[in-house]
Amino acid sequence: MRTTFDFSPLFRSSIGFDRMLNALETASRIETVDNWPPYDIAKTSEDDYRISMAVAGFAQDELDITQEQNMLMVSGQKAGEDKGEYLHRGIAGRAFQRRFELADHVKVVGASLVNGLLTIDLKREIPEEMKPRRIEIAADKAMPKGATKKIEGEKHAA
Repeated sequence: MRTTFDFSPLFRSSIGFDRMLNALETASRIETVDNWPPYDIAKTSEDDYRISMAVAGFAQDELDITQEQNMLMVSGQKAGEDKGEYLHRGIAGRAFQRRFELADHVKVVGASLVNGLLTIDLKREIPEEMKPRRIEIAADKAMPKGATKKIEGEKHAA
């Protein structure tokens, strides 16, 4: 039995959370779970992440990594069909496409393929204008004790 959540009340009462609510709605609609190729997501430091995918049998030129706005797409397509006769074929060589939803300001900083393991390094880079900053408080000249400020306005003849 599958339970579907209705996010429409959240859309009506929240402002600026559209991307997050759309991601939740999309995630609740996913019907098939494709677990190939297997992958890991690791947080390597406060603002650094790493995706590792087991892509045995794929060459570097058969893999494609694309980042479009907040979506990272990793796909693989074998160049040619192997015409050999197999008694057993346990190494998957089928085409795949894996999508990862990225948070705002997360960028791909590098990718490498070593021994059948594709590693993608990601970094969250928060713009300077969004980082917390300290506001200096200006000191006003102290008034002599007992002195009061007078506010003078313009005098108008009636």
